[in-house]
Amino acid sequence: MYTVELYAKVRRSVLIEGMSQREAAIHYGLARNTVAKMLKHSLPSGYQRKEPPVSPKLGPYTAIIDQILESDKTVMKKQRHTAQRILERLRGEHDFDGGYTIVRQYVAKQQLHGQEVFIKLTHPPGHGQADFGETDILLCGVKTRIHYFCLSMPYSDAMFVKAYPSETTEAWLDGHVSAFAHIGAVPRTMLYDNSKRLVASIDRRTKQRTLTQAFSRLQSHYLFDTRFGRPARGNDKGKVEGIVGYARRNFMVPMPRVSSLDELNVQLQVGCDKRLSKLLRGYYQNIQQRMQDDLASCLSLPNVPFDACEEVSTKVSSQSLVRYRCNDYSVPTEHAYQTVRVRGFVDRVVIALAANIIAIHPRCYDRAQFIYNPLHYLKLLETKPRALDQAAALKGWLLPKEFERLRRLLEARLGNAGRREYIQVLRLMEDFGEEEVAVAVEESLNLTTISYDAVKHLVLAKHERRLPPALDLLAYPHLPKAMVSMTNPQSYMALLNQGAHHVYA
Repeated sequence: MYTVELYAKVRRSVLIEGMSQREAAIHYGLARNTVAKMLKHSLPSGYQRKEPPVSPKLGPYTAIIDQILESDKTVMKKQRHTAQRILERLRGEHDFDGGYTIVRQYVAKQQLHGQEVFIKLTHPPGHGQADFGETDILLCGVKTRIHYFCLSMPYSDAMFVKAYPSETTEAWLDGHVSAFAHIGAVPRTMLYDNSKRLVASIDRRTKQRTLTQAFSRLQSHYLFDTRFGRPARGNDKGKVEGIVGYARRNFMVPMPRVSSLDELNVQLQVGCDKRLSKLLRGYYQNIQQRMQDDLASCLSLPNVPFDACEEVSTKVSSQSLVRYRCNDYSVPTEHAYQTVRVRGFVDRVVIALAANIIAIHPRCYDRAQFIYNPLHYLKLLETKPRALDQAAALKGWLLPKEFERLRRLLEARLGNAGRREYIQVLRLMEDFGEEEVAVAVEESLNLTTISYDAVKHLVLAKHERRLPPALDLLAYPHLPKAMVSMTNPQSYMALLNQGAHHVYA
């Protein structure tokens, strides 16, 4: 290999100083063909292989390796062949006796050639992308896996993040409602992946998506258009994919320690708002300034907010339970065997019969759990008082100690009838608050008026803020009777006579 300096000397001698090629060849000790080549090229051309070298041992097996790598494209990334696994298969199935290094180098070269090349995209203002991510947090001191909704405005790089217990249909709906309310507008189009919470089915021939009923309601309410990426191609919505990672790295590292998701969402909102002042690489305006162009191109918010819930129709069981998302929620026993409408929100479950709401429960994200309201079963327990101690709906119902004392006194005096009367006292909480009834129970114990009617009498008086009217004692034969006769004025004469007797004495 000749140096650049020698090339320069030969070319200068011939082209500038007038030396012939033969004289230059003799002077520099080169062949004439070499001098001619130096005159054609200003720099050494270097050595170039016509074909890449292949190990003699590996050559007969390269087609097998290529076939393995090609078949790996159809399986999940974590289940693809490593170079070590390919070597083991070559040795076990094809009697290959070469080493690991030549296999690893060939696999690395083939994988490098097979990597996809991407094109940087530009985004017009007024369009959005949405996706979900997941992370771990310390919720009340317990490590908990949560999911978080992300909305990105690709033109301005603005973002919105909100955490949820799980990636459910109602979480998707509530995420949109919260995000649109936060930015104060609705993007003209939204780009998604093919989540089953949004897409019910995809036609294999036309690739047309059939949206879920809940997501169709959301789209009809806000009137944005939808676009979907190709299945398993996250780069189709790369902006929001980047936001998902950004939120995890910047807002949730180290692991957040919170007492509730509401507290975490406040922290996430602060992080999103703080990011608006950032000036990103390649722009002369910060995110907040570019966001104004986004807002100018977006749609206006509807006047009526969207009800972010999933609606299903189901039937009440014989135990007065309604199953929703693998959990059972109670309703009043008089609605057993009837068809009801369940509306699942992020934080609650609302059960309605026709236009009437008959039960509201906090949302449970566990599985196979029973969520009871003890008041739903008291009417039935009044007819089946023997089930009072074993009723599952009443387990864990913590009442003030005065209630247990009242029950003990009622059952001691009236037996089984006392238990039924105690259930009637509990039923007062169907119309009045637990605190009001507890105060009335305590007052009745202090007055030694141990009965349902007395407690009801006192709670009504407290509720209506008036003195209790007189009770009809004939309705309570067990109470001690007080005989009060008419006052005779002549009775006072005896007192006067006694007073005069003392004076004269």
